[in-house]
Amino acid sequence: MKILLAGYNLDYELISELKQKKSLAEDLTPETISAAYARISRSPKPVNELRGLARAEVEKARQSNRNIVFEMGHSSVAEHAVFNIDVLGVSRLLVEEIEKFRLCSFTEKSQRYVLFNKDFVVPDEIWRAGMTNLFVETIAAQNDYYHELYEKLRPFVFEQNKELAENPSNKSMLEGWAKEDARYAISMATQTQLGMTINARNLEMMLRRLAALPLAEAREYSEKLYEATKDIAPSLIRYTTPTNYDKLTRKNLALEAEKYFLKRSQKAKSQKPADVNLTDATANADIRIAASLLFSSSRKDYAACLKQAKKLSPKAKKALFKIIFENLQPHDAVLRELENVDLLYELVVSSSCFAQLKRHRMATIIAQEYDPALGVTIPPSVRKIGQQQKFMDIIKQTDKIYSQIRKKAPEAATYILTNAHRKRVLMKLNAREMYHVARLRADAHAQWDIRNLTESMLKKANIIMPLTLALACGKDSFEKLYKKTLDAQGKQGKS
Repeated sequence: MKILLAGYNLDYELISELKQKKSLAEDLTPETISAAYARISRSPKPVNELRGLARAEVEKARQSNRNIVFEMGHSSVAEHAVFNIDVLGVSRLLVEEIEKFRLCSFTEKSQRYVLFNKDFVVPDEIWRAGMTNLFVETIAAQNDYYHELYEKLRPFVFEQNKELAENPSNKSMLEGWAKEDARYAISMATQTQLGMTINARNLEMMLRRLAALPLAEAREYSEKLYEATKDIAPSLIRYTTPTNYDKLTRKNLALEAEKYFLKRSQKAKSQKPADVNLTDATANADIRIAASLLFSSSRKDYAACLKQAKKLSPKAKKALFKIIFENLQPHDAVLRELENVDLLYELVVSSSCFAQLKRHRMATIIAQEYDPALGVTIPPSVRKIGQQQKFMDIIKQTDKIYSQIRKKAPEAATYILTNAHRKRVLMKLNAREMYHVARLRADAHAQWDIRNLTESMLKKANIIMPLTLALACGKDSFEKLYKKTLDAQGKQGKS
């Protein structure tokens, strides 16, 4: 066996400096890695020699990439070329579009830990509609209240957590709790930044899809991202112009849906929606997981395994599940067999909550636009310090301006809405992903909004698949639940 390091990420400024110092004439590009790996399937040469050949003949490597990726359709080759991208000065609203891409990595400036300044994006649509002053005044009012609210929340948080406050090392954490609640008052126009790691295949897809969005900021982002990357790996990034499928499908669906619901919505009475609604789940989930476990652990076909799983007594089923849980630790990923059953939720979440929820990209997340008719999420701490009325005054002012902007610049109206505003989300995830969500979001260290949401999701799911989700919980409560569950199953096994 031989394991060789083929390459790793370097800071772009360092690469530029090395090229200048060494007077390097050849291109320093990740295309040579992808070209070498593409040739593995058809060449008897060792892969490290293939890399050497690709480095020596960059243009030939690029032509190889073009043939294999675009002519032959082996797009996965482009995934071997990886970029690290700094994204600065974008709105929180645009970040939601950027982070829709599953197979990328993002680390975003957090409104939970950083006290934001008064930096925000003024969309081109607002300028063109002649509503800049109105927009800026509203954002300024939100930002002023955000800072005022933080100054009121900070002493409250320290007072409520006296024992923690006695230790100076907890100061940053407690201040963060005040920041994370104050942020519900600021808008989605708030500027932020993030670090993004993306391969060439997903980069091309991102360029194309964001260029198709109606938001001017999204199109500008696509243009600037292309400018920053086009000369690094030109053989792997070709189709950057949005197709009619990208540009028209969502728009046409919205027009069609409007036909169906316009008359009904005019007659419908307003009704507060449930925050968590488990709309669908795999039937007989525990039995299906038992069948999957038998399948992977035997040489029987699935039909035979399912038939046997259905015959298992409650005691036998618990014994089977005990085996997959008895050596589990809180940091372990549960077995892949748990991906064979699904849960489908309709959720109503705040923008603050969605900012965290959207990070679970292995789930299928379909989100509507933000809708002021769904109300807002007010942090409990805001109520406790007597700021609910002032908070709602800001919300009412925001909703009024939102309605005005929506008439003249409908694409940009959402920018003015706050982190407290809500939208409907359809989220489908399998039981294995539910464990991952639970470990992070049902934990005591999780932010209260998404923790409450996750706990409610778990409560409903446990009714449907109690054995499968027996140890789905936050990391902090894992030990207690593990002992309770395994002890109970052990006693039943002996009886």
